This record gives sequence, structure tokens and C-alpha cells, in this order.
Amino acid sequence: MGTITVTIDGQQVEVDQQATLLDAANKVDIEIPTLCYHPDLTLHGSCRICVVEDAESGNLLASCATPVTDGMKIKTITDKVIEARKMNLELLLSDHPNDCMTCEADGACDLQELVYEYDVSEPSFGLMEEGKFEVKNENPFIEFDSNKCILCGKCVRVDNEVQCSGAIDFIERGFSSKVAVPFDQDLGADFSSCVFCGQCVEMCPTGALTYKPAKGQGREYELEKVETTCPYCGVGCQIELQVKDNKIVQVGSIYDEDHPNPVGETCVKGRFAYDFVDHPERLTKPLIKKDGEFEEVSWDEALDYTAQKLGKIKEEDGGEAIAGLTSARCSNEENYIFQKFMRGALGTNSVDHCARL
Repeated sequence: MGTITVTIDGQQVEVDQQATLLDAANKVDIEIPTLCYHPDLTLHGSCRICVVEDAESGNLLASCATPVTDGMKIKTITDKVIEARKMNLELLLSDHPNDCMTCEADGACDLQELVYEYDVSEPSFGLMEEGKFEVKNENPFIEFDSNKCILCGKCVRVDNEVQCSGAIDFIERGFSSKVAVPFDQDLGADFSSCVFCGQCVEMCPTGALTYKPAKGQGREYELEKVETTCPYCGVGCQIELQVKDNKIVQVGSIYDEDHPNPVGETCVKGRFAYDFVDHPERLTKPLIKKDGEFEEVSWDEALDYTAQKLGKIKEEDGGEAIAGLTSARCSNEENYIFQKFMRGALGTNSVDHCARL
């Protein structure tokens, strides 16, 4: 694949022939705002916030969807570009609820950030009809408010291209256009193919898709972000715990091509099954039954007790009297060590794994 040279804001940059103007700008750290673009999804080019100006023709081009050509000269910040971006933001706001003060996405809304950056205080086209679409929130995980949707299509693309669920798509036309499940039902409808992975919520640049369990639990700026590994299986998906007052509010995605889940993928358990962390019945210390009752003990005492009991069984009845069952929640390395311990130290081949069952 050959390379070509383009000039962006006076900087020459060499890119491959299949690159877009946005790719070229990113290569030299020139920031261009976007709403519908994501590097892991197919190009959509619907929001037109990323427009730039061709220095020779004066034409405005959507940088995310326009391929580079050799010798192009592009300007990303001109009066014409700024005016066009502001106009597009005004058009989006004219069909968007003006409820930022109470919206769950306040402080984490890309549309809100751009409106602030470009000083668009009020649209010139009036405001949308209040309560135009019904809010879908019958399921326990995700609230879907189409009134706040800007039709960027990121949720549809991540659902179809990454998660491959085919749970949502565009329906209707014109001012009635919206994202919906079949027959315009809730995501939790019996015939819905939604698996509640939360990918659509993570991609949404507004408050159209939000996590129901996190509603009213804290604003973006109040949440501490903690990267960790999902505990539910051995894949090792990396997740971002968003914590307030030492309590998990919601689970976000981490985008890193070196992770097992490079586009932030996770299952419904990894995304929503975190209540066990603070559950009052959760075991936090080892227990040993003494005089018929369980008592909390230290890890050293518990391990010594287990080793003593296993050693006694092996000595009296042989290693084959012992069997071991390991877990899919462990890593492959941990499972390997477990079976090695059972065979090498205890002398038994009676080893099984819950995933096989």
C-alpha cells in the first residue's frame, strides 16, 4: 500500500492511500470534533460535526468519511468551518430535549461538551415537541429515551458489527426516525435478541441510552475510575469500575487493542452483576466449622487446616480418594496449577471443571 502527502493546517503529513482526512489530522494531533465516529466501527458520516474546508475549492468535507488524495490542502479551523459546525449543533438541539440539569448523562455528554465549546446557547429553529417518543425502560438494565437520540447510529453499528446481536436498528423516516427494537418494543421484550452487554450505552454520545441501576447514583465528575479484570470467567475482560463512596455505581468499557475485549465488550454479568460486592451475605474471610458452627479464621489457619485434612486422607485412603473441581472464573494458568497440584502433590487424576458440566 502506497503513501501520499496532504497538508492540514499548514502541516504536511504522510498517510496511506486508504486513510481519511480525520486519520491524517489525528496523526499530527490536530483535534477535530466528532459525534457519530468511532475508530472500531464502520463510517457513518451523519453528524457533520467533523467538517473541514478544502483550501482550494472552499468545499466543506466530512473528515471522518472523506478519503485523502495526494496534495490535498485542508483547513480545520476557519470561519466557514466553525459556522457550519455551530449550525449542525443548532439543528441537533432543535430536536433535542433541553433538560441537561436532570439528565443522567450531564457531564458525560459529547453533545453537551460541543454545545459549550461552540457557544451554542439556544437553537435558532425552535425546540422539539416535548415527549415526542415513549421512553422504553421496562427492563432492569437499560433506559432508552429516543427523545435524546441524535441518530448518530453508533449504538446500531456496535450492536451489529461488534456484539453481533442484531437487537436494534433504525425505523421510520424523517422526523419520526429513531432507533428501536423490532415492533418498537422494549429491549427486554420476549422476542428481543438484546443480551444486555451495555455496548450501546457505552457508545451513546448523549443521554439517550443510560444504565438504570446507576440512575441518581452520581454524576460523571463524582465517580472514581478503577480499571480491573472481570471476575466472571477466564477470558480476562478488562472493565472500568466507576465508584462513588467506595461503592460501584456502574461498569464502563476500556478501549485497548491489547486487551481480550479491545472494543470494550463484556457480557451481561460483567456489566451488571456487581451487586455481590456489597451483598451482606458475601463471604469475605475463610470459615472453618468448629463444634458445628462456622467461625471466621485467617487465611494461614484455613490453608494449614486444608493441607492437614488432605494429607490425612491421602495417607489413610490414597490419593484417589480425593477429587478436585475447578472453576471457569479462574485463569487458564490457575486451572493448570490446580490440576498439577492434584496430580503431582495429591496423586489423583479425578480433576474436573465446571465449564464441562
